[in-house]
Amino acid sequence: MPSMKREWRITIKRTEHLEHLFVFLFLSGQTLFKVVVKSLSPKELVRIHVPKPLDRNDGTFLVRYRMYETVNEGLKIEILYGNEHVAQSPYILKGPVYHEYCECPEQDPQAWQRTLSCPTQEPQIEEDFASFPSINLQQMLKEVPKRFGDERGAVVHYTILNNRIYRRSLGKYTDFKMFSDEILLSLARKVLLPDLEFYINLGDWPLEHRKASDIPGPIPIISWCGSLDSRDVILPTYDITHSTLEAMRGVTNDLLSIQGNTGPSWINKTEKAFFRGRDSREERLQLVQLSKENPQLLDAGITGYFFFQEKEKELGKAKLMGFFDFFKYKYQVNVDGTVAAYRYPYLMLGDSLVLKQDSPYYEHFYVALRPWKHYVPIKRNLSDLLEKIKWAKENDEEAKKIAKEGQLTARDLLQPHRLYCYYYSVLQKYAERQSNKPEIRDGMELVPQPDDNTSICRCHRKRLSREEL
Repeated sequence: MPSMKREWRITIKRTEHLEHLFVFLFLSGQTLFKVVVKSLSPKELVRIHVPKPLDRNDGTFLVRYRMYETVNEGLKIEILYGNEHVAQSPYILKGPVYHEYCECPEQDPQAWQRTLSCPTQEPQIEEDFASFPSINLQQMLKEVPKRFGDERGAVVHYTILNNRIYRRSLGKYTDFKMFSDEILLSLARKVLLPDLEFYINLGDWPLEHRKASDIPGPIPIISWCGSLDSRDVILPTYDITHSTLEAMRGVTNDLLSIQGNTGPSWINKTEKAFFRGRDSREERLQLVQLSKENPQLLDAGITGYFFFQEKEKELGKAKLMGFFDFFKYKYQVNVDGTVAAYRYPYLMLGDSLVLKQDSPYYEHFYVALRPWKHYVPIKRNLSDLLEKIKWAKENDEEAKKIAKEGQLTARDLLQPHRLYCYYYSVLQKYAERQSNKPEIRDGMELVPQPDDNTSICRCHRKRLSREEL
C-alpha cells in the first residue's frame, strides 16, 4: 500500500454505563482500521460485542460496543490501522465499568453529571418551569385525575422513592407507559434519583392550556411534545428515548445507525425534495398534489390512509421505503403529523437539507435550532415550498452549508448522554419545587428492574443514605 499522510484525532466519550460509550475517529482519506475492546486484566474474561463502525461520510466514524459483565479493572480500547496503534491507542478506561442492565447507581448525582459533562442549563427546561415556582402535590393529586384521568385519558402517575419507581394509570390509553418505564428504570440503574411525584402524559397532544395568570393557574404535566398555547413540561419524545435505549440491541432506525447510513454524498444525491408518511395532517395531502404537479421538484407520497381514506383513490398510495433511502434525496420535507413530526431529529441527523414546516408544536431540542442556520423554514400552508426548493437548487453551496450545520448541531444535542442529562435535569428541577413530600399512593405498583440473567452485575458502590450525601 503506498504511503499517505494520515491525521488522527480520537476522542473517547465515557459515560456511566457501557452502552453509551463512543469512540470518534477523525481521519483523512479512506483507511482500513479496526477497534478492539477487551478487559484490561487478562484474568477477567468478558463478553463484548463490537458492531461494525458507522461511517459518517465526513471523515468521522462512530464505534459502539456492548458488554455483558461488570469489568473490575477496566477496559482497554485499541484503535489499529493495519496492525499499528494510532494516536494514543491503546486507551484505558479505569474500572469498574458496568453494563447497561447492571443496577449500580452513582450515589452522588453531581459527580454523575460531571462525568457525563451535562450542560449547566437547558433553556427549554428553564422556560418550562418558569410557570411553576412551587409544585403542590396535594393539589395535583386532587386535580389531575379529575381533569385528565377520564376514560380517554393517557396519564400515568409516578412516584420515585429511594430510587424505586412506582406508578398507577389514570385513563384508558396508557400502554405507552412501557417507554416512560424503561427510561426511568435505566436512569435509576445509573444514578440516585431524587424523591418526587409527577404525572406523565402519554398522549400526542400537550394537556395544560391554562396561562400563568389564570386562576386557578396551570399545573406541571410532563409531556413528550409542547405547543405555543400550552404549559406542559417537555421531555424527549418516547421515540427518541426508545431509540437511544435500543441503539445497541440490533434496531436499525436508531439515532446512531442513521448517522452511518446517510446515503450518497451531497453531489450525488437526487436534486429533489422528498416526503413519505401517513395522512395524519391535511398539508401532507397537499404535498402529494404538489408532487403530481411538479415532479421535477418534489417526490411526495402517502404510505397509509387513516384520517382521509376518501383521498386514496385520487392521490394514490406510495410504497413503503426504508428510512435510510430517504437520504438519496438532497432535500427532506418535514411536515407535522398529529403534532410535531417525530421523524424530524432523524432527518436532521442525515446529510440532506431539511425544509421544515412552521409549527406551533415543538420537541425538547427545537429551542436550539434556528431557521436558515440549521434548516430552511416553509410556511404552514406550504405556499412557499416550491419557491424554497428552487432556492436550494440555485444556491447549492449555501444549502449544503445549512444541511451540515443542522446535522452537526443535531449530533451534539441528541447524543445519548445528553438525553440522560436532560431527563435527570427535569426530574431534579421538579423535585426542587415540590412543596410536599412525595408518597406512594393508593393503586400504585412497583415497576421492577428487568431481570437479566445473561449479564453478570457486580456493584462496588456503597449505598449511602440521603442524609450521608
